[in-house]
Amino acid sequence: MAQRPASAAVLVLHGGRETGTGPPPSGPLNLPGTRMLPFVRAVSRATRASGDEVLVRQVRYAHRGWNGARADPLHDAVAALDALREEVGEELPVVLLGHSMGARAALRAAGHPLVRGVVGLAPWCPPGDPVTQLAGRDIVLVHSNRDRMTSPQATQSLTARARRAGARSCMVTVRGGDHAMIRRAAAWHRLTTALVTGLLGSGSLPGPVGAALALPPTAEPTEGTLDLDADLGPGPFQDRTGAAR
Repeated sequence: MAQRPASAAVLVLHGGRETGTGPPPSGPLNLPGTRMLPFVRAVSRATRASGDEVLVRQVRYAHRGWNGARADPLHDAVAALDALREEVGEELPVVLLGHSMGARAALRAAGHPLVRGVVGLAPWCPPGDPVTQLAGRDIVLVHSNRDRMTSPQATQSLTARARRAGARSCMVTVRGGDHAMIRRAAAWHRLTTALVTGLLGSGSLPGPVGAALALPPTAEPTEGTLDLDADLGPGPFQDRTGAAR
């Protein structure tokens, strides 16, 4: 039986370092890449269950770091999107799923014609990064309030700036989580899967997320910030305890 053509795609961008011009290690030694494998598996299972043909691929980096103005992972993300367009066609909707440095690359690459939305996990959002490329896109950023590697306050600021620039954006706070997404891992995985499939149309977005994405450009940053436990729980997005740990 011939395989149906892909109806959508998810490109996964793992984290990295602020600087590092050497290539990432291969296989399990690439810890940031390994960290994203549970998300790849969860999203793949969910899209298969929906009956949609969704490509789920990880982007390979040429260099381990962002490397200042070089913005190496951004170019890797754009190259992966261009290759996907060459392979599948102009109309394939894509959601970018990135963690930390990978989320920064996803946000910067979101102006690509294929991109419909971005799900950023513990994103690295420097104050000076541009947001005009996010206009017309759905942007959901998920951050732990206990993250010590990247700033949840900077993430909240970026969602507000993106909204003013014409994006549909919001932030979800995971209380008691961490940058590596190990604490409350099940909640991270379930929420991320729901967000990605919801943005693709393969599933339904959590109601509060959909409402936050519909906020007007003038909304205050706090209006577009949701709490996983207070606003989305208790429910399927929680870990076993349903509470911050």
